[in-house]
Amino acid sequence: MLRTSFILLSMIFFATSLFAQNSVWSANPDVVQTQQENRPDFIWDETYVPDYQLPDLLTTGDGNQIESAGQWPERRAEILEIFRDQMYGRRPGQPQNLSFNLIEENPDAMSGEATLRRIAIESEHEGRTHEFELTLFLPNNAVGASPLFLLMNNRGLNNTDPTRREKSGFWPAEEVVDRGYAIGAIQNNDLAPDDQEEFINGVIRLFEGNVSIEDRAPDAWMALAAWGWGASRAMDYFEKDPDIDQEKIALLGHSRGGKASLWAGAEDERFSIVISNESGAGGAALSRRQFGETVEAVNRFTHWFTENFKAYNDREPDLPIDQHMLISLIAPRAVYVASADEDLWADPRGEFLALSHASPAYALWNHSEIAPDEMPGLNQPLIAGPRGYHVRTGGHNLTPQDWGYFMDFADAYFESTEFSD
Repeated sequence: MLRTSFILLSMIFFATSLFAQNSVWSANPDVVQTQQENRPDFIWDETYVPDYQLPDLLTTGDGNQIESAGQWPERRAEILEIFRDQMYGRRPGQPQNLSFNLIEENPDAMSGEATLRRIAIESEHEGRTHEFELTLFLPNNAVGASPLFLLMNNRGLNNTDPTRREKSGFWPAEEVVDRGYAIGAIQNNDLAPDDQEEFINGVIRLFEGNVSIEDRAPDAWMALAAWGWGASRAMDYFEKDPDIDQEKIALLGHSRGGKASLWAGAEDERFSIVISNESGAGGAALSRRQFGETVEAVNRFTHWFTENFKAYNDREPDLPIDQHMLISLIAPRAVYVASADEDLWADPRGEFLALSHASPAYALWNHSEIAPDEMPGLNQPLIAGPRGYHVRTGGHNLTPQDWGYFMDFADAYFESTEFSD
């Protein structure tokens, strides 16, 4: 029996919104002062954020207005193409040959609570090969196929240790399994090293061979897109594993991994929930909103975004897109954006506003607006149908508290009538 219906989700949303009117998040003055002292060249005070105007989400390049869900694919394709050309690059599809090989299976993992599977995902393309590993824990008490959270890990291997000798709150596998979810992880560095010189030495070389960085096209795919390509290959595996419910896959990334998860979820519509944790500039935060990290600042990581994107350094108003449009590409699927109170560099308000301004796309499926002035208070998750948001106490990190909110959201979404329909 469905425990959570669309009506209940709407009630939660309105109750949260009413409460949030009396408890709206604002930046801690002490944190603002610290940031102003440490990074005086950036804006940390809301009163100094200049006015900006966002591109219209539902107006096509030809000036046509999108008025129904049936018309949305036309606008979605247009937005997707702009992001590929101007920001994230054009990633390829599957290689010529793709295979999955079991490295290890342990049915007694986590003291018998889970089954560990380690899968080698092997690609062959035009005589070149590449391999990366997918780590999985599946709950042993599951009845039928399990829903799954997949983390795109941008930190060290120790954070997703399959032996569980080392446990990290960044990937609380035991807690996730205990909630009835399978949990997986891939290592971003295995797909594209997080280095401006070495990033090409992974799946990019699988497809492009010995091309030099300097000779690549200005819209060529970069590290963020390469990490997302790996998530899609993991999804290819999930479709073949009968113990995993391929219709209930949540993709999660933190920081730069959160930027990559949003883009991966835009490119690959098989992910039913896409989660961005403190992804900031180039992720969930609005680019035009001059607060914290800017386009020019994020482009110091020259291997994340296309060469074309660098043309917008200190020229954000000239962007043909903004990040509310990235979030809209996930509609009508579920999306969750998370922020942290002390992580002003990632602009929590800008992350919430991008989710808010994606509302017109979700309204095509009759979902309520998330108004710009309805940002919830600290540690007060907002759920509005297939959208969620919270700002957590603390700094730039992925914590068990975040995971708890994500699982609460997934519980509600996967058991809702809107998901079943």
